Amino acid sequence: MMTQRRSRTFAAACLLAATATLAAAGCSKSETTDTASGDSSQGAQAPKSPEASSGAGCSLRTYGAPKLDLKNAVVGFSQSEKEANPFRIAETQSIKDEAKKIGVRKLLTTNAQSQLSKQISDIQDMLSQGAQFLIVAPLNSDGLEPALKAAAAKKVPVLTIDRKVNSTACKDYVAFLGSDFVEQGKRAADAMIKATDGKGKVAILLGASGNNVTTDRTKGFVDRIEAEAPGIEIVAQQTGEFARDKGQQVMEQLIQSKPDITAVYAENDEMGLGAVTALKAAGKKPGKDVKIVSVDGTRNAVQALANGEYNAVIESNPRFGPLAFATAQKFYGGEEIPENVIITDRAYDETNAAQSLGGAY
Repeated sequence: MMTQRRSRTFAAACLLAATATLAAAGCSKSETTDTASGDSSQGAQAPKSPEASSGAGCSLRTYGAPKLDLKNAVVGFSQSEKEANPFRIAETQSIKDEAKKIGVRKLLTTNAQSQLSKQISDIQDMLSQGAQFLIVAPLNSDGLEPALKAAAAKKVPVLTIDRKVNSTACKDYVAFLGSDFVEQGKRAADAMIKATDGKGKVAILLGASGNNVTTDRTKGFVDRIEAEAPGIEIVAQQTGEFARDKGQQVMEQLIQSKPDITAVYAENDEMGLGAVTALKAAGKKPGKDVKIVSVDGTRNAVQALANGEYNAVIESNPRFGPLAFATAQKFYGGEEIPENVIITDRAYDETNAAQSLGGAY
């Protein structure tokens, strides 16, 4: 047992070293695509320490897949949501850029347009087109089982990014690459406590239901506020579905129904920016009359922070390309991949926003 544990730790350390090297080298209504990429040399992902990765390791042998040279392979990428969101734009572009950089023979890309049934059919279609390895950004944590089973039947490994699936690692998928979403919620709560001096009435703009991102970002925030800031009251929790227009609509309703709100926690930047628009239209000063903290790290949110209309942004890094393909290369090289590979995310506040715009996406 001790030997196995050391093996997994060693595998995670190898993955850390390899991906950190790659990262250093190069690594819903919204703004246009020219605001989505940022400076990739500043914003490339890196995994946390090996100890932050968790779960049983998965190797090519234990997964039961054939060996593959990615340079002679057909790789499929399934995007979950409409690319009218800077996170999704940057994520897809990162996958495309890295596939080109390492010389993948053919990259298939699809977009489910926020429809679970379409994501299932997209994945099945890519398998029919000969996809030999799949990178999937799941729309929901549940529901992709038919697609995962179709991939398993063809012995095609699946790597999930940015959202987890409630399936069995090293059977239905190889590993999850992404952020610690509970920790993001806790960090957002810490920023909110600082911005409000631990007092006030906070509304939460929830993300879309049915995925672990929303659940975890909510839990982290609520638990931290309850433990550390008894002077802060959470007076509303309503979904804005991760969309700017929906976030604006919800904020407009909250301004009418709960006019004494003094702060907003938005579970992504798009909803937070929608709240900014609603507050301005109501004659309130966002960032001052109503404090705003959100998660993502888009350039428009960081710019709003630099302009004093926002109070903090916790990053959720979408640039998965280098890490995803480095993980695939390690997997096909015979190394064990931890079930959860957790990445580092930075934070933006009034002290670093202006100078950090180049690293936002």
